[in-house]
Amino acid sequence: EVQVVESGGAVVQPGDSLRLSCEMSGFSSDNYIMGWFRQAPGKGREPVSSLNGRLGYTYYAEFVKGRFTVSADNAKNTVYLQMNSLKPEDTAVYYCAAAYYGGPYLWGLEQEYTYWGQGTQVTVSS
Repeated sequence: EVQVVESGGAVVQPGDSLRLSCEMSGFSSDNYIMGWFRQAPGKGREPVSSLNGRLGYTYYAEFVKGRFTVSADNAKNTVYLQMNSLKPEDTAVYYCAAAYYGGPYLWGLEQEYTYWGQGTQVTVSS
C-alpha cells in the first residue's frame, strides 16, 4: 500500500526558511511523480511544485520561483521542499501528493496524483 506523509510544518517569521519532508512508502522505485500543493485559509488548493523522480525534472509555480526548491533522496523515499524567504502569504496547509510516472503529465493538476498526504501547517507571521 502506498502512503505519503508530510512533516516539517511550523510557525516561522517572515524571511525565515523551512524544509518540508514527504516520505513515500510503498513505491518500489524512482518511477514516481511528486507534487506539493497548498491551501491557504479561505482559498482553494493550488499547486506549488513538482518533481519527476525518474527524470529529475522540477516544476514551480511563479510565486515560489527563486525561493522554493524541491529535491529528492530516493534512498530514503523522501521528497523535500526547501522554502526560503518565507512571506506571510505563504501561510497555508501544505500537501504532498504522488503517483507512478506514466509519461508526460500536467504537474499542477490535482487529478494527476493518486496518493495524498494529510497536510502540514506552515504559518508565517511576525
